[in-house]
Amino acid sequence: MLRLHYCALLLFASLLIASCGGATVEDYAKREPAFIPEQFFKGDLEAYGVVKDRSGTVTRRFSATLKGSWKDGKGLLAERFEFDDGEIQYRNWHLIPQQQSGGVRRYGASAEDVVGEATVRVSGNAGFFRYTLKVPYGDRQINVDVDDRMYLVNERILIAESDLTKWGFDVGEIILTIIKPHTP
Repeated sequence: MLRLHYCALLLFASLLIASCGGATVEDYAKREPAFIPEQFFKGDLEAYGVVKDRSGTVTRRFSATLKGSWKDGKGLLAERFEFDDGEIQYRNWHLIPQQQSGGVRRYGASAEDVVGEATVRVSGNAGFFRYTLKVPYGDRQINVDVDDRMYLVNERILIAESDLTKWGFDVGEIILTIIKPHTP
């Protein structure tokens, strides 16, 4: 009987440890096309997405225009979001390439409503951004942790999924598609 409990406990612990894992940006190193922020986030882009609450229900829809530029190795991605309820939000991402090691390119990134600096790692066709975002909540702002994972589908389409957490608990998700227009 004790042996059965021991086996059950061992199985439970193994499942718990396995569930803590997840894909890392390094897992995408050999995937193509290569996501190079300096190339994709250049010029005019448009985006469409949805915001989901913690139960998975879509609570908002939005479209966005983005304009990316690079000068002296530093990038600016100016974003304008328009939500289905008429709210408009702006965000200006500042991107600075930092280092490359083991096939992973790192960037420093900041924006007006981001607390501190974002952690940005890019490999293969994927880019993983982690940051804390100041989010309007009623008549105040709260900080929400964002795990943003972007995947370049082809030279014109990038799909992003963002998990939003507060104190380690899921509070929502954002699904976003960014489209680079055809160049003549």
